[in-house]
Amino acid sequence: MPEVIISGPAGRIEARYHHVPAPDAPVAIILHPHPQFGGTMNNQIVYQLYYTFVRRKFSVLRFNFRGVGRSQGLFDNGPGELSDAATALDWMQGYNPESKFCWIAGVSFGAWISMQLLMRRPEIAGFISVAPPANLYDFSFLAPCPSSGLMVNGGDDRVVSTEDVAGLVEKLKTQKGVIIDHEIIPNTNHFFEGHVDELMKVVDAYLDKRLNGRTESAA
Repeated sequence: MPEVIISGPAGRIEARYHHVPAPDAPVAIILHPHPQFGGTMNNQIVYQLYYTFVRRKFSVLRFNFRGVGRSQGLFDNGPGELSDAATALDWMQGYNPESKFCWIAGVSFGAWISMQLLMRRPEIAGFISVAPPANLYDFSFLAPCPSSGLMVNGGDDRVVSTEDVAGLVEKLKTQKGVIIDHEIIPNTNHFFEGHVDELMKVVDAYLDKRLNGRTESAA
């Protein structure tokens, strides 16, 4: 899990990178929760998502948004962080030019940023969106959502209610050819405290279904 420094739009971006030698290995990037509420690339859920893709032989990158850890710059409430994510994906593709496809995963604020990047990058084949803040940020840009993916939230989340996430999912389900799975982890909060293992079982089951043990995206 080597540390890497990426040249970003606001200065250096601090990251951790796992490389798979196979030239056609898929790639994944993981985006962390809100920087102003303690979110970093070392968040427990980000860490677990990183390694679930490692186990599936992806080259994987997680990084700190601008102003977090040793990443330079200042919090930009979305636009700058989206630029950071786009730069991170560019860096990944530069190191993996023959990669077959890409996945993206994000947690809370990182889920919002990840879905914006999804709209801009057609090579992203799937997504994992953990606790997407459907009531706090505008997701109307997902019209239509270009890739199938998973949205998962806690049943006792007081930051983003299940109804808010379900409403977003229902809107996305109307888009032709796209299937959005929605899972709820009972009795857990926005941070999945005490229930991260249950969250990861849901994520692993979804990835198994989509990838089916192959290094190719499922329809």
